[in-house]
Amino acid sequence: MKNKTSKPRGERLYMAFIYLVLALLAISILVPVAWVFMASVKQNSEFYGNPWALPAGLYWQNFVDAWNGAKMGEYMLNSVIVTAVALALLLVIALPAAYCLSRFEFKGRKLLNTLFMAGLFINVNYIVVPIFLMLRDGDNWLKATFGGSFLLNNLFVLAVVYAATALPFTIYLLSGYFATLAHDYEEAAYIDGAGYGTTMVRIIFPMAKPSIITIILFNFLSFWNEYIISMTLMSATKGARTLPVGLLNLMQAQQSAAEYGTMYAGLVLVMLPTLILYICVQRQLTQGMTVGGLKG
Repeated sequence: MKNKTSKPRGERLYMAFIYLVLALLAISILVPVAWVFMASVKQNSEFYGNPWALPAGLYWQNFVDAWNGAKMGEYMLNSVIVTAVALALLLVIALPAAYCLSRFEFKGRKLLNTLFMAGLFINVNYIVVPIFLMLRDGDNWLKATFGGSFLLNNLFVLAVVYAATALPFTIYLLSGYFATLAHDYEEAAYIDGAGYGTTMVRIIFPMAKPSIITIILFNFLSFWNEYIISMTLMSATKGARTLPVGLLNLMQAQQSAAEYGTMYAGLVLVMLPTLILYICVQRQLTQGMTVGGLKG
C-alpha cells in the first residue's frame, strides 16, 4: 500500500537539488574564510610552497606585527569608536522617528514618509563628493571665522555622516514593523497611566527587539566595513584611519614587502568582530518577531 505521506519523486529531487546548491554556496563561503585563518598563522616562507598546505605551526607573531607594527590596533580602536557612536546616534534618532511615523497621524507625515522612501534610492557612494565639498567649505568658514576647523578628519563627524546616510533604510524597516503591532498594547498602557514616551520605551521597543537587533547587525556591518566615505573624509596624511582604510594600506605595504602572514593576520582582525557579533545575535535574528500577544 502506498504511503500517503510520502512526497512525489519530482518534489524530492527538487529538494535534493536545493540542498546541494545550499551546500555548495556554504562551501564557497567557508573555504576562503578558513583559508584566511589558516594563512594568518603561517610563516612567510610557507607561502612559497603549496598554498593549500596546512601551517607547520601556529606563528602568532603575525598578529603582533599587524597589531603593533602596522597600527591595526589603532585602526581598530578608531573603527570601534566610529561604529559605536554612529549606531548610538542612529538608534536615538531612528527609533522615535519610526515610531511616530508609523503610529500617529499628523500634518506632514506623508511627506516625511515619502522623503525617507526617496532616500532609499540614493546610493551613498554617489554623494560622497558633495558631502566632502560641503564639509570642506564649512571647515574653510570655521577657519576664517574662529581660526580652527574640525569637520574633516574627525571621527565624530564621520560617525554623524554614517548615521545620517543609514537613516532612510533604518526608519523604513522599523516603521514597517511598528505598523504591524496592534494598538491594543498602547491603549492598555495609556489606561494604566503611561505616557507616550513611557509606552514607546517600555512597551513598543521591547516588542521590537528582533527588528532592532536586525538593524543593529546590518548597520554594524555597513559601518565597520565602509571604505569610500572614510577614505574621503579622513584624508589627512597623518590623520586617523578606520580599519578598512588601514587594511588597504597594510595590504599594499605587505605585498610589496612580501609579508603575507602579516597581511592575512590583518584580514582576520577585520573579520573577527563581525563573526563574533553574528554568533551572539543569530538566535535573536531567527526568533519570532513578537513575543506573546493578546488573547481574543
